[in-house]
Amino acid sequence: MPDRPHPRIIVALDRPDADSALALAARLDPKLCRVKVGKELFTAAGPALLARLHDAGFDVFLDLKYHDIPNTVAAACRAAAALGVWMVNVHALGGRAMMRAAREALDGRSARPRLIAVTVLTSLTGADLAEVGIAGDAPAAVMRLARLAQACSLDGVVCSAQEAASLRDGLGANFLLVTPGVRPATSAKDDQQRVATPRQAIAAGADYLVIGRPITQAPDPRAALQAITGEIAA
Repeated sequence: MPDRPHPRIIVALDRPDADSALALAARLDPKLCRVKVGKELFTAAGPALLARLHDAGFDVFLDLKYHDIPNTVAAACRAAAALGVWMVNVHALGGRAMMRAAREALDGRSARPRLIAVTVLTSLTGADLAEVGIAGDAPAAVMRLARLAQACSLDGVVCSAQEAASLRDGLGANFLLVTPGVRPATSAKDDQQRVATPRQAIAAGADYLVIGRPITQAPDPRAALQAITGEIAA
């Protein structure tokens, strides 16, 4: 059921309020990207912002990483679907019962959101994982959680480009891979640890690239978006 990605770029609208987020969206092109609304922006602006983004022509990835008991997460996913979002995510560490409940909450809808799971945040290193009691290095933990998400019939996972090739080989062509931590070669890593260029991420098997600061902090966000779209097409 997962769609193939056109457009492939998801721009992270990491802004503190609706006005600044909408001002940024106005400098993008919905034909070239989708947009991601995360915790800070959704907490500040609420569902009304999503309606305005939809009116502007954007598909919205609601990035709230639901992680709670199964009933609570299922109810949250139903609420997200009612808002018309294109994609929503849960955290795979919530476990099998939680992910199955999330998927069942969306089944039967004529245009249900894509449901994906976060595996290991791209800001975490192997030392960070060990400190919180997760065995193995980041690639092993990502593969283990991705296999669990696939077994629960989710559409895909969030992973870094460094794990995308192994996930694509292990989980098949129809499992969506959404890759944050993507930086053009000339950009700084910022707080991301496991990063790749857009071309490297696509070559590794990523379907969608989540890109923030290299576009949103550029002097001309639309031009930066166009340049990265050209790099992907090449």
